[in-house]
Amino acid sequence: MSSTTAPATTLQYRLAAVRDRVTQAERAAGREPGSVTLVGVSKTVTRVEVDAAYAAGLRHFGENRVQNALDTFADDVPQELVLHLIGTLQTNKARFIPGMFQVVHSLDRVALADELNRRCQAADIRLPVLIQVNVAREEQKHGCLAEDLPALIEATLGCSSLELRGFMTMAPLGTDAEEARPVFVAMRELQQAMTSRYPDATLDDLSMGMTSDYVAAIEEGATIVRVGRAIFAEPVTG
Repeated sequence: MSSTTAPATTLQYRLAAVRDRVTQAERAAGREPGSVTLVGVSKTVTRVEVDAAYAAGLRHFGENRVQNALDTFADDVPQELVLHLIGTLQTNKARFIPGMFQVVHSLDRVALADELNRRCQAADIRLPVLIQVNVAREEQKHGCLAEDLPALIEATLGCSSLELRGFMTMAPLGTDAEEARPVFVAMRELQQAMTSRYPDATLDDLSMGMTSDYVAAIEEGATIVRVGRAIFAEPVTG
């Protein structure tokens, strides 16, 4: 880890508050505490802040851009830190994934599955992936449309170095938790339909929910939430 020591008291309080809300949402939904993975979205913060969050017990971090990850996590990455790619992945950046990211949330097309599989085969790595689904059908958003999902599932299941674990979606920006809820419900229902259609596949994970709506996402079935602002809202200086 970085040799810089950060006074992380404020960050510790923010992280503890988010964890509390996650636990409360799990209980409200009748789920076991610890059933949801909290991913701290570190795309706008420094390595000092990442290290402070890690010292406070956070183990999962999410990056939107490959280059940001290459800069932030270039050196001294703790063995227990799990790095998630949660943003759009260009096919020509797939070469950077093996050895850098442990989970990719944004698989959205067959060509990307093929390229990731090729890169992971060469690196002798089996990579967990989630298929990003554009449930809200926003033109400006990436993600597979619902009607194209079976073909992408089948292609991914045919990739020997990819381990399909489920799906990711995003509610439209600017929506509050209740406005986002129908998107989460639709994703859960689509997951259930695909689980019935592909009973031999493991499609248990649902990555959905961010700072403004992660409680609603958990109530509707999220197993992974991606929270940035509520954890890293204020700068932590060295």
